[in-house]
Amino acid sequence: MPRSIQLHADLAVDPEREADALRYFETVYRPTASRFEGYIELQLLKLQAALVGSAPAGINYRFSITFTTEALRQKWVASDPHQDVWGTLETFLTRHDYDFLLFEVI
Repeated sequence: MPRSIQLHADLAVDPEREADALRYFETVYRPTASRFEGYIELQLLKLQAALVGSAPAGINYRFSITFTTEALRQKWVASDPHQDVWGTLETFLTRHDYDFLLFEVI
């Protein structure tokens, strides 16, 4: 049986727009993603501290989305609803140079 996949991206959410960004994530982005086949979970993690080493420069959140397969995640990414919600989410960010890391969930 194939293992699920999880995509991570570090984000720089504008502190002055943080409340609006979190509201958008909870009321629009997550509900939209959750309607897609293969969706498992979507989290927005707020950085609290780097306990060992250092955090990536300038980031304050980590975005994490889990799908049953990479093929189904790609269908979500290619969809018009994803283009709409990601485009709006980007308006809350101060940087747009992302590292997208794809993990297999063990």
